[in-house]
Amino acid sequence: MDWTQLLNQGRLCRPDYTDKPGRPAYAQDYDRILFSEPFRRLAQKTQVHPLYNHDHVHHRMIHSMETSSVGRSLGIQVGEALVAQGLIEEGQQHVMAGTAQAACLVHDIGNPPFGHSGEDSIGEWFAARFRKGQGLFAQIPQALRAEFEAFEGNAQGFRIVSRLEMGRREGGMRLSYATIGAFAKYPCTAAAKRQAEEPYVGLKKFGVFHGEQPLFAEACTALGLKEERAGGEIWWRRHPLAFLVEAADDICYRILDLEDAATVGDLADAEVSELLEQITGKPNRGRDAGQTQADYIGMLRAMAIGASIDAAVAAFLAHYDDIMAGRFNDGLMEVSSKADAYTRLKDISNARIFTAQRKTELEIVGRQVLHLILDHFEELLETLAACDWDAERLEATHSYWAKWVRAADIDLREVTDAYTAAHALADFASGMTDRYALKVRDMITGRS
Repeated sequence: MDWTQLLNQGRLCRPDYTDKPGRPAYAQDYDRILFSEPFRRLAQKTQVHPLYNHDHVHHRMIHSMETSSVGRSLGIQVGEALVAQGLIEEGQQHVMAGTAQAACLVHDIGNPPFGHSGEDSIGEWFAARFRKGQGLFAQIPQALRAEFEAFEGNAQGFRIVSRLEMGRREGGMRLSYATIGAFAKYPCTAAAKRQAEEPYVGLKKFGVFHGEQPLFAEACTALGLKEERAGGEIWWRRHPLAFLVEAADDICYRILDLEDAATVGDLADAEVSELLEQITGKPNRGRDAGQTQADYIGMLRAMAIGASIDAAVAAFLAHYDDIMAGRFNDGLMEVSSKADAYTRLKDISNARIFTAQRKTELEIVGRQVLHLILDHFEELLETLAACDWDAERLEATHSYWAKWVRAADIDLREVTDAYTAAHALADFASGMTDRYALKVRDMITGRS
């Protein structure tokens, strides 16, 4: 793969776009993402701890902004090293940094309410409907059901930026090809993932729905990503910057989840300090006089992020040839000098943070809320189908559902069959914030 193509600043559905003076495409990408409604809603979506009232606990928006900061640092440091080696031209390091920053900012934009348990809840609901083998969604072809049964926030994110935003114009936000490539951790559809037999890192999940595959293919062709085929399905090797975006996400959520765990009392301060000291690679020197434990943890957190950035950059450069050839098949932090420390963080998170009692209780609540909402609005879509998918006819003949469409701002544009109806339902459910989901639950049940 070649950086001239990989940093292509043409826009989705506008390939001949040229930068405005002082406003490079990656900067405009960042602004379009930052000012969008789906990004704004991330301020009320769970990162790890659902519905937490503590001001210092992370939500999806602050996580995304912190990740974008780390992504920018990774991009500029890798870019400066590549300039020094003569592998990219002077100035391209800034395109690399800005692209990584924008891609990191948008990386969680498709996540539903209640965190990853929300993804699981939506997928479980659709899987149960398909098992019934009756009703509206039984009409969806078998080959397309996997993208609902294993609902994926990454694919929903691409759907948002490429189709749903900016008035549903062609190309949606029309992000630059480079930002789209860096964003795409899983450059495949669910069908391609199922067909591909290779254990490739970009095939662990899927990142594109069938309906948006032509738009994604446009970006991949423009970027010169390496194309593969499996059973008639197309998938692509990752864009090199996708590894930096993934590393930025890993750094932020592993380290900041740890700090949050200390804040809410899931882990003892001393244990968190010891874990962060392992990442910094420096001995425990203890708190300074007058420094609180929270101050000390905050200092260690900053040092750990800095050390992790250096380790990720070194790993990228060490594996550069394999990354550029599409052969690299791991995460940067997993092959970095901090691999052992990150493995320990992962084990502790899985054993004690992600299974904390309050978090588990609220995940159960979130599942019940989402299933109730999906149950209720399935009837709306069945009614729309009975109206031959005519939203105006629905408005005129079914006042109850017409009121719901207005009250909840349910978007029925482009709903013409069971497949597009299922996506409209998933768009609605996944687009809600945690608290708005509770409000809709209360509206459905008549609670005041």
